[in-house]
Amino acid sequence: MTKPHIGMIGLAVMGSNLARNIESRGFPVAVYNRSGDVTKEFMSKFGSVGGKASGFVASYSMEEFVQSMAAPRQIFIMIKAGSPVDAIIDQLSPLLDKGDIIIDGGNAYFKDTVRREHKLKSMGLNFLGIGISGGEEGALKGPSLMPGGPKEAWKIVAPLLEKIAAQADGACTNYVGPDGAGHFVKMVHNGIEYGDMQLIAEAYDVLRTVVGCKPDELQSIFTRWNEGPLSSYLIEITSKIFGKKDPEGAGYLVDKILDKAGQKGTGTWTAQVALDLGVSIPTISAAVDARTLSSMKDDRLVAAKEFQGPVVEDFV
Repeated sequence: MTKPHIGMIGLAVMGSNLARNIESRGFPVAVYNRSGDVTKEFMSKFGSVGGKASGFVASYSMEEFVQSMAAPRQIFIMIKAGSPVDAIIDQLSPLLDKGDIIIDGGNAYFKDTVRREHKLKSMGLNFLGIGISGGEEGALKGPSLMPGGPKEAWKIVAPLLEKIAAQADGACTNYVGPDGAGHFVKMVHNGIEYGDMQLIAEAYDVLRTVVGCKPDELQSIFTRWNEGPLSSYLIEITSKIFGKKDPEGAGYLVDKILDKAGQKGTGTWTAQVALDLGVSIPTISAAVDARTLSSMKDDRLVAAKEFQGPVVEDFV
């Protein structure tokens, strides 16, 4: 097998699925994870198909990983956003050749992407920030890809991106712009999704608390909504959630889920940037506030003992 041009650092769910997507399109892929056990597990599952070796080339050190690839290298980093990305870049960049391309496919803050792109440019290396949407299933079967960075580097990677992206009247990817443009668009995309999810949550609350709909009735309502103008992936999966029974007890799973949501920061970043730019985004801002309040479960339980909230009958 010829040396791969494509590499994947990080073999958690998103990284492993994206690597499998790339390999399935006929591109050999060099794979590396900081924990060698994760790499070994990945290769035990996907290193061969029907007794025939796959297109994956495993490495157990960063030096071995770089040496296993041919230039110009196109290396995806699929790890937790923030300082871990900087640590990987610092470890990886001295080993690369001029013209090689590092690709951050995580949910990075766009200003971090701008900083990293400028730093690597001074070293003769290319850096692309690519927003990836579609979750773990999309990473495997075809995500929406939002690339930003040097256009010359994007042109090298574009044929690969077009093959691994979702297909809907063409490939769901195109060049977004320079610097951190790709991650900026992904940030706003996630912020909009925050608003969508909050609207769905509030519709659920009204139907469940005020109208008194049971989970099976909610499943029917959301299924009908998904057949009309509200048709979307979020409405579709919400309808399926309502029909899910508790596998460890009686009743429906939705009634057992703690009313406490986490967040990875993209919605908050969207709200902060909107304030900086003087742009009003009340739906997204309210959604971020709601998530923040939901995460304060212990405080809300204490407050509930001291303050009487609205009575449902007041709204009927």
